[in-house]
Amino acid sequence: MAGRRLDPGEAALWARVVAAVKPLHGARPVAPLAVLEQHGAPRPKPTRPVAAPAVKPARGARTPGDTLDASWDHKLARGLVSPDATIDLHGHTLAAAHARLDQELGRAIVRGDRVLLVVTGRPPRAESERPHARGAIRAAIGDWIAAGRHVDRIASIRGAHPRHGGGGALYLILRRNRTG
Repeated sequence: MAGRRLDPGEAALWARVVAAVKPLHGARPVAPLAVLEQHGAPRPKPTRPVAAPAVKPARGARTPGDTLDASWDHKLARGLVSPDATIDLHGHTLAAAHARLDQELGRAIVRGDRVLLVVTGRPPRAESERPHARGAIRAAIGDWIAAGRHVDRIASIRGAHPRHGGGGALYLILRRNRTG
């Protein structure tokens, strides 16, 4: 039975579906291009992954980096550092999470906190395509921090210890207030 021909958008979607299907045990896989061409769809163009645009901090601004000494890294890796405050972004929309991060980071700086625990939720799966179905906050937080107004106050960003959320959280280590 011959069906209607797929339009280019449908063909591209169908190509993604066919590419994701794994055959049952012993079944012969169907060549995706053959299926597409059988329905009159044009051959899809090969795509390359598109990298997110790099956010450049303001000229002369200090950026988060590897400024911690071995003692800090050792304590963080073993879960021996207690965060001064927690910022829970899990479950928020991207806009609400971004606003809350900026607001809470400002408050933490005023209080003189050194270690913040930022709960983002788990990172996106390796096979996930942008826009990420899950882990969108985790995927965006680095860009938010790099382009944020408090970037010069952050000494480093590290993954959290499992007792503090592991892959679903980050430590933000703030620079000491140096007044005088």
